[in-house]
Amino acid sequence: MLINLAALVVIVAGIMSAKSLIIPLLLAVFLAVICAPPLYWLRTKGIPPFISIIILVVVLIVLETGVATLVGSSITDFSKSLPLYQSRLQTMLAGVIAWLGTHGIKVTDQTLIDQFDPGKIMNMVANTLNTMGGLLTNTFMITLTFVFILFEAAGFPDKLRAIAGKRDADLEEYAEITKGVNRYMVLKTMTSLMTGVLVTVALKIIGVDFAVMWGLVAFLLNFIPTIGSIIAAVPAVLLALVQIGTGAAAATAACYLVINMVVGNVVEPKIMGSGIGLSPLVIFVSMAFWGWVLGPVGMLLSVPLTMTLKIILAGNENTRRLALLLGSNNEARAALREQAGE
Repeated sequence: MLINLAALVVIVAGIMSAKSLIIPLLLAVFLAVICAPPLYWLRTKGIPPFISIIILVVVLIVLETGVATLVGSSITDFSKSLPLYQSRLQTMLAGVIAWLGTHGIKVTDQTLIDQFDPGKIMNMVANTLNTMGGLLTNTFMITLTFVFILFEAAGFPDKLRAIAGKRDADLEEYAEITKGVNRYMVLKTMTSLMTGVLVTVALKIIGVDFAVMWGLVAFLLNFIPTIGSIIAAVPAVLLALVQIGTGAAAATAACYLVINMVVGNVVEPKIMGSGIGLSPLVIFVSMAFWGWVLGPVGMLLSVPLTMTLKIILAGNENTRRLALLLGSNNEARAALREQAGE
């Protein structure tokens, strides 16, 4: 066990050291998973594989360029305005301290700042957005890897059979991994896009600055179940507070709450069925772990990565117990019923 743990530490350290190479690779892999259904659809229409891939790459580049152009200026303007927003937040914080003092609650400035510093939250958001903006503008490696993955995808099952040493080897585990990750990524992309569009429209109506940028943030962070929507809402609510006032901040918070309740509790369960099959605790821990290892991109990809690991573990008798540990309570109850012969 100690040797295995030491090997795990070495692997994690290696991933962190090579994350500048691993992040584009992971993004290309999951982009290829999302693009697999349209690629298959183009193939069914009689379009040759090479032409189908070219069409997908062109569409991808056009979309990426449009998003980068649209959001890049907003990120730059937000970063320039950040000191002003932080100053206004500090002024409001001083007002809160004075109000507490009039009600007999004495709190020093430094104590409240240590416990709650909204300026740090805005600064963290700016750094995360700059990281995302850097990924949007540096797409050559991602696109190139994406193209090669699509070209290799058709022959990959034959390689797995050759490795297994059997021409008719069962690739059920490989198919399950591909199907599970593909389904999750495609459906989650659809619901995240819906969330981003609704947030953008709502903030435009309220009058909050950089509505398109906050819509992009909501789209990206919606890939992180439960906590992602909360993280996405905090900076937009703070900006509405310092830019317009308390009423706008309350309206912004209410819009995020309604949108995420409708999309998360009504739309997603209807189209995704029983869900992703992971324990909420596992989702949170995996988000923290992959965020620590790979940064913001790791947080976005934490659920697909953990889902893939769970499916792989479930495919082996020796590790199936670990898969049950990662799974939801419903899966554990189903396993107990199966063991009892019900």
